[in-house]
Amino acid sequence: MNQAPHTVLMYPKAGRTTHYEKLQEEHEVAVLGAPQGSAHMTTTVINMPRDISVPDHVVWSLFNTLFMNFCCLGFIAFAYSVKSRDRKMVGDITGAQAFASTAKCLNIWALIFNIILTIGAIVILIILSSDCPGFHR
Repeated sequence: MNQAPHTVLMYPKAGRTTHYEKLQEEHEVAVLGAPQGSAHMTTTVINMPRDISVPDHVVWSLFNTLFMNFCCLGFIAFAYSVKSRDRKMVGDITGAQAFASTAKCLNIWALIFNIILTIGAIVILIILSSDCPGFHR
């Protein structure tokens, strides 16, 4: 058996602390916490990038406005793109992302409608240019 010497003093001498008193001091420190001067403070630094890339889709909107402006979707998308660019210049990244998302959605719909219209126009021209029995020139 391992027998470690335990010293328990029934009558502590002046100026000498007993094992029990040391344990009591350690317990008090653990409960109350370490003194304020000896507490180790840790800090966390988060580096945020200054230039967050928010695409505003101005060029795409301008193209849809000039060439394929079905039901003015290209023009409305251009307006939202300009609003997105303005919000980005002010520093409102959330607002810029919202306007850019709307502009992107409008540009996609304008592109889809214009592809359908272009294909439809080509089909109609092919039908009209061919010699179909039902059509007279």
